[in-house]
Amino acid sequence: MKAFLNDDFLLETETAKKLYHDYAKDMPIFDYHCHLTAKEIAEDRRFSSITEAWLGEDHYKWRVLRANGVAEEYVTGSKSEKEKFLKWAETVPELIGNPLYHWTHLELKRCFGIEEELAPETAEAIWNKTNEKIKQAGFSARGIIKQFDVRALCTTDDPVDSMEYHLQLKEDDTFDVKVLPTFRPDGALNVNVATFPDWIEKLEAATDKDVTTFVEFLEGLSERVDYFHEVGCRLSDHGLDASFFQLAGEETCEAIFQKALRQEEISDEETVQFKTAVFLHLGKLYAEKGWAMQFHIGGLRSTNTRMVDQIGPNTGFDSIADFTYADDFSKLLNELEKSNSLPKTVLYNLNPRDNYMLATLAGNFQDGEVPGKMQFGTAWWFNDHRDGMEDQIKTLANVGVLSRFVGMLTDSRSLLSYTRHEYFRRILCNIIGKWVENGEYPANIERLGRMVKDISYHNIANYIEVE
Repeated sequence: MKAFLNDDFLLETETAKKLYHDYAKDMPIFDYHCHLTAKEIAEDRRFSSITEAWLGEDHYKWRVLRANGVAEEYVTGSKSEKEKFLKWAETVPELIGNPLYHWTHLELKRCFGIEEELAPETAEAIWNKTNEKIKQAGFSARGIIKQFDVRALCTTDDPVDSMEYHLQLKEDDTFDVKVLPTFRPDGALNVNVATFPDWIEKLEAATDKDVTTFVEFLEGLSERVDYFHEVGCRLSDHGLDASFFQLAGEETCEAIFQKALRQEEISDEETVQFKTAVFLHLGKLYAEKGWAMQFHIGGLRSTNTRMVDQIGPNTGFDSIADFTYADDFSKLLNELEKSNSLPKTVLYNLNPRDNYMLATLAGNFQDGEVPGKMQFGTAWWFNDHRDGMEDQIKTLANVGVLSRFVGMLTDSRSLLSYTRHEYFRRILCNIIGKWVENGEYPANIERLGRMVKDISYHNIANYIEVE
């Protein structure tokens, strides 16, 4: 029987062990998609307790707390930080098979030097030890980032954001980690949402120009893309949760835009037409800038309206959608490709049913001049576990070029989540090790080690073109 979370955790062959320990383990991190904020890094945020650092904004944990019968007052409610932590300690031992069990203990081990299992009988001691560590000078936002050897990270930002904290970090020579914005224009695309006119007012304020027509709206978006690029942005991000491709002329889009400003009802068809026009406009801008365009596809969001009304969105009431989109996506990518305006693109699917569809679709639009231009992205959200990562890696290997894969990201609001890169690297090395020891690939350790290093770090750094 192997000891829990030992040095060879998840590594089942000698080849896997060598690849991980000699090549993957000490590679730096480029976290190209996360939900940290530039503000907390610029201000070098500190935490009041392990609860704030660990449970404060983690809807992954909130979901399993509720599923374990923990009342909401211990999840997002008014109970004390210690009471919430103790409920988490009660829940963790029940999470056999859930990646949260592994992530929790990797974080305890790597961040706090704690190797005991978190459970009711160890909770008091772990509460005390973690909170003592949190008080230390190096346990701040910047300290944690440096501890994990993060060289660059990309936040997720609204185009109307001021970028003041990114600019502050860019000029701060005491912190050498690149903190880059990502252009996430949900507000510009959600023409059917009641807040759309408010977002347009924010766009006017950000550009210091009136936005009263569809053409002025596109010009405003273009101006913000230019500004984000100056600040260091090299990525955009888009969420797609319903149909999203139907071509329409400028007059039609103008009429839809005016209806939205008047807060009139926008039909589903009009919403799709508007989004299509905006996607095509932005895609061309991204290509001109050399950016990569990300698509996160397939979330069924805010389904429990009673709870969302009570505590807000992004609190753990989302799941996997089952709409089909192969035709829409193919047409969208092809429309950009027609004018040679398709940017580098990373595709993430939430429904694992779509793995092969999306991976093969990416293969239709590769470019001989840009290795791995179209990326089948890492396992996302509800797929972010061992089975999901293995399925994504094997799918990409089966129908694409695994060695060009841009690898792992945290997609997290927690600074402690960087252990997920270790988790991914161990799984990657284990898969490759099995192929080698099954006689499916030569034991060329130097070549395999180079591939592992590339997937762990070099590919994404080259892809984003950030030094």
